[in-house]
Amino acid sequence: MKKRLAALLAALVLALSLFSGCAGTKEEVNVYNWGEYIDESLFKEFEKQTGIKVNYSTFTSNEAMYSVIKTGGAQYDLIIPSDYMISRLISEGMLEKLDFTNIPNYSLIDDKYKNLEYDPSGEYSVAYMTGTVGLIYNKAMIPDEIDSWGALFNERYAGQILMFDNSRDAFGVALKFLGYSLNTTDPAELNEAYELIKSQSSIRQGFVMDQIFDKLESGEAAIGPYYAGDYLIMLENNPDLAFAFPKEGTNRFVDAMCIPKGAQNKKNAELFIDFMCSTEASLRNMDVVGYVSANKEAADQYAATLDEEARAIMFPGDDILANTEVFINLPQETLSLYDELWIKIKS
Repeated sequence: MKKRLAALLAALVLALSLFSGCAGTKEEVNVYNWGEYIDESLFKEFEKQTGIKVNYSTFTSNEAMYSVIKTGGAQYDLIIPSDYMISRLISEGMLEKLDFTNIPNYSLIDDKYKNLEYDPSGEYSVAYMTGTVGLIYNKAMIPDEIDSWGALFNERYAGQILMFDNSRDAFGVALKFLGYSLNTTDPAELNEAYELIKSQSSIRQGFVMDQIFDKLESGEAAIGPYYAGDYLIMLENNPDLAFAFPKEGTNRFVDAMCIPKGAQNKKNAELFIDFMCSTEASLRNMDVVGYVSANKEAADQYAATLDEEARAIMFPGDDILANTEVFINLPQETLSLYDELWIKIKS
């Protein structure tokens, strides 16, 4: 709760600094990130080391972030989108190429997170965190053993079900349950997924993103899909919660640090990327957010400190990873169909 309040206050500070019309003399960097996805105490450490102040605000989904960057991205110097969205931003000329002379700690990033499909040249992004998606549920409210996305469409849990409030993740859940690829471009399969999500309306409590923390921690809702690392945060506040990797398979993602086209403080952003790539910052960050850093040294050290459950969530075995897919950028025709179907679902 304290972290979410801090994030809201940081967003307010950023808004005031961006729109007050008064240019300060202090060096700064404006960072735009997912909620609950950084150790904010690192900002003071970065400022102490560099003299650069971090102005921080958050977004709730890749699609929400894209809309903001599309209409005025230069107000931010650093963004942390997911793999498929990075590919889209690159294809639309919305990112700056990085100057790696300002990012010497890039050498600490595991090679398996470099030059991936979303940024094959490796010029536009530096991997930040990786993780998976699964089902989080309250064992006190749902005594059944949960192992399938089908639980989200089960009338037995009517009124207690939450669903992703963004099109790609929500359709991803439905597509995997139906046995299709997360990256299908087949209109018939997407329409089938649409019908499934639409049919959920009579038993669904609501669509959520960061709101899922309060709802599951408090027992206001019993089950929902979300990012695995966030489960570990929720579990601290509600020990009745449990996590499951659905048997139909799920999404595995890589989020990376990028600089929007026209950013006013590009070098400062690169220095911030370098700072976040350090082993010390990566270790502190993993301890707060529950995801795996792309810094191999930090990830290996941190894995050794975890109990069995946390290690299985943060570092799933090959049997789980073999049943995952990474989202890729889709053709514009498919993206337009997503938009059309999502509007119909939300209307």
